[in-house]
Amino acid sequence: MISAEKKEQLQKRMRALGVEEDDLVEKFVRGTGSGGQKINKTSSTVYLKHESSGIEIKCQAGRSQSMNRFQARVELCEQLEARRKKAQLEQRQAAEKKRRAKRKRPRGVKERILKSKHRRSDVKKLRRKPGGDD
Repeated sequence: MISAEKKEQLQKRMRALGVEEDDLVEKFVRGTGSGGQKINKTSSTVYLKHESSGIEIKCQAGRSQSMNRFQARVELCEQLEARRKKAQLEQRQAAEKKRRAKRKRPRGVKERILKSKHRRSDVKKLRRKPGGDD
């Protein structure tokens, strides 16, 4: 059985993520796998879909329907948090990439680039026809 404290923590977590019970489509289906007659007769597996994000969860972690409902909501919250963290990370990386692109090159790197350009220029000068005007 799930304690009232854990349920309240889950509700707070869902509110922080902007998930409301009205956004969820919940179905109870028969489970698959081992378990024999119990699994074949009871609809304890929970199918949960968050309509605004499109995330679908199918939870058959425990034998009781209430435990699976709780676990499905926990998994939904984890997936939503993972999506948000990924989006924030991508946004931060894009900003960092832009910042690095605008950054001035260090003097040593700039000198190395110029040195290689001068070497290339010298090679090309050797290809000119003799006696040509510069």
